[in-house]
Amino acid sequence: MCENVFEGTRISKTNEKAKNNGDSAICRRIIKKLKSLSSPEAVVGMSKFGINPNNTYGISIPKLREIAKDIGKNHQLALELWKSDIHEARILASFIDEPEKVTENQLEKWVRDFNSWDVCDQVCNLFEKTPYAHQKAIDWTNRKEEFIKRAAFALMAGLALHDKKARNEQFEQFFPLIKEAATDDRNFVKKAVNWALRNIGKRNKTLNRRAIEIAREIQEMNSKTAKWIASDALRELSSQAIQKRLKQ
Repeated sequence: MCENVFEGTRISKTNEKAKNNGDSAICRRIIKKLKSLSSPEAVVGMSKFGINPNNTYGISIPKLREIAKDIGKNHQLALELWKSDIHEARILASFIDEPEKVTENQLEKWVRDFNSWDVCDQVCNLFEKTPYAHQKAIDWTNRKEEFIKRAAFALMAGLALHDKKARNEQFEQFFPLIKEAATDDRNFVKKAVNWALRNIGKRNKTLNRRAIEIAREIQEMNSKTAKWIASDALRELSSQAIQKRLKQ
C-alpha cells in the first residue's frame, strides 16, 4: 500500500492555499513512487499492443487505480501530474481529477497531449463526465490528429455506455460523423469509429436498428477500412445475444 507516500494528499478544502502550495511536492513524491514501480519488461510488452513506450514505466491499470484510491480526488494535483509528461502519471491524473472542476480549456489542452491510445481512452473516461463531452465528441471529429480524432469516437462510445440520461437524438447526431470517418484507415481511428458504432447500437432497440442501417450503408462504401468497420459492427449488433438483451 502507499499510505506513507501519499500522506497529506487529502488536504482540507478549507485550506486551498496550503493545498495548492503542497501539490508540487506531493506530485514529486508520487512520481518517485511510480518510478520505483517501473518495469522495462512490462513496457516492452505494452509496446506490442501499440502503447507508446516513451516516458512509460510499465505500471498496470489496476495498480494505478489502487494508487488513485490511496490519493483520493484532487484536481490541482491532477494538473500537476499531467505536466510531468509521464505516461502513467497522466493516466493517474485522470483517475484523481474532479470532473466538476475540469474546464473546457483543460480538455483542449490535454487532448492535444495525447500520444497513445490507452492514455486517450482512460482520460476520455474523465472527459465524458464533464458537460462538454457531447459537443467535443462532435468537434473533435474534424481534427486531423490521430489521437484527437480517436478521442471523439472514444467519447461517443463512453457516452453511449454511461450517460443514462442522454436522449436517442443525442446519439443519432453521431451517425453521420461515424459514416464520414469510416474511410480513415489509421488503426487507432478506425477501431474507435467501430467502437462508437457498436456501443451506440447496443444502447437500446431503436438505436440498434439505426446503427445496423448505418453499418449497412458503410459496408457499401468503396473502402477496405469501411467494410471492416461495418462487418465487425454488424456481426455484433445483429447477434442473437444482443438482440435478446435488447428485447428484455
